[in-house]
Amino acid sequence: MQSVPATGTPRFANGLQQELAGRDGNEFPTGRASFIVQARSRFVVHAVKDWLKRQLSNPQVVSLALVLFAVWLIITFFAGTLAPVLVAVVLAYLLEGPVAVLQQRTRLPRLFSVTVVWASFCVGSLAALVLLLPMLSRQATQVVQEVPVIIGNIQAYLMTLPEKYPSMVSPKQIEEVMLSAGDYVAQFRQFVLSNSVVVGVGLLYIAVYVVLVPLLMFFLLKDKNSIQAWFRGFLPDDIGLLRRVWGDVDRQLANYVRGKFVEIVIVWVAAFATFMLLGLNYAMLLSALVGFSVLVPYLGALVITAPIAAVAWAQWGTEPQFYYVLIAYGVLQALDGNVLVPLLFSEAVDLHPVAIIVAVLFFGGIWGFWGVFFAIPLATVVNAIINAWPERLRDAVPPPEPVVDDHSATA
Repeated sequence: MQSVPATGTPRFANGLQQELAGRDGNEFPTGRASFIVQARSRFVVHAVKDWLKRQLSNPQVVSLALVLFAVWLIITFFAGTLAPVLVAVVLAYLLEGPVAVLQQRTRLPRLFSVTVVWASFCVGSLAALVLLLPMLSRQATQVVQEVPVIIGNIQAYLMTLPEKYPSMVSPKQIEEVMLSAGDYVAQFRQFVLSNSVVVGVGLLYIAVYVVLVPLLMFFLLKDKNSIQAWFRGFLPDDIGLLRRVWGDVDRQLANYVRGKFVEIVIVWVAAFATFMLLGLNYAMLLSALVGFSVLVPYLGALVITAPIAAVAWAQWGTEPQFYYVLIAYGVLQALDGNVLVPLLFSEAVDLHPVAIIVAVLFFGGIWGFWGVFFAIPLATVVNAIINAWPERLRDAVPPPEPVVDDHSATA
């Protein structure tokens, strides 16, 4: 019998060699195949143990794990309390690119670039709120007031189904559907009434956001270097792995955010022009929903189809205009997914569509809406960690396969 070469775990491999050398095939009670399976399983267990020992003894891996654990603690337990700070950090990160470009082109101090970019952002955001918020609020109020009319039209249409399709739908089934829908509507109204009590608190919280977030953004941009140096003092000297991960995340995330902002604007404007051309009611509100739906890959477009179809059906019923709206919306989504997205994100995020869908489902199940909202950035972080890992499992040496002499081939 030939001996098995030692790989990965010398002590275990040597023991396996001795065991193989001291047996022949006739001594295996369950046969050669069973022995090979047992040998492979024992090798995998020892390889995993050795891999864990090597990683836990690597200070770079430990530093990365501690940073990720600290971020997870903050998001999980202090997200509500530190929400203005987290929002300011995200917005400051988005504005860092324009600040760096302006500073490089003008050769002026960083304070000047920060002030110009920050002031432009605040003025632009305020102008957008003043121009768009009243229209969106008015149309949202009109939609809420029209909900009973939409429900009445749906009920009237459902009552005609037993006459059109008597073999498929019965009046009793329609009554059960209408009763269930009535219960859901009652629950929704109760939810609205119960939450209307805290409107004043919500407005006060928005006022806090309006004041605190811009101030925090300004100081985060202005004192970026000193803040980074302060955090750097809590980390060990050797953080090469952490630097590689952050470099990959920073590159992909910056490209993703810029591309996603451009995509939102283009889809919003295209949807608004399309709905206005077709004469659809609440064109601004629905086009805004379509624009922001691109933040949730795949699922966002599917969810927004329901309100668009409901509004179009309440306005035209089953007339051709209803189908024109659905066809136009489908064409818009097809152009976005097959033309616009490849142009904007060809090198932004190197993630497979299956990985994106899994990330949306996984992080959405953990953190709800915000998990869905940040699914792609979080998936980007995971992908960067895998790519930068100093020693990956897929690079491990495969387990040895015992080679048995011909006379031991039978058990």
